[in-house]
Amino acid sequence: MRSLDDKIINVLNTTVPTESFKGQIDASEQCKDLFSQLQANFNSRDKAIRGCVQHSAAALATEKERKAENPDSLECLKRLRKGQTQLRLMQNELSIEEIVMDRTLKVFQERCRNHYKPAHGLKFL
Repeated sequence: MRSLDDKIINVLNTTVPTESFKGQIDASEQCKDLFSQLQANFNSRDKAIRGCVQHSAAALATEKERKAENPDSLECLKRLRKGQTQLRLMQNELSIEEIVMDRTLKVFQERCRNHYKPAHGLKFL
């Protein structure tokens, strides 16, 4: 899902023309299309990660209820700890996603600032 972000430099190098090729390629249209792709990818990943966070939180709440019903059960304790770890990992993934988005937008801004300016700024909706 992050392949476009991972290859952003290469994509920009092949999409945004150098000075000698400016007349042959419409850089503003290329940058606009690339921004749309980045926005769609980010929104898709964000939705998926947030869905996983919600699912993990719901599963953790269920495990907490089971643990409250059976406080001496080691199996309940193991599942509770596993659920806590999974929720923490999903929350960390949101932070990682934000870092990836910031870096991608920074590179995009450096290469496309003269060609395309999004209407709502460099923030994904």
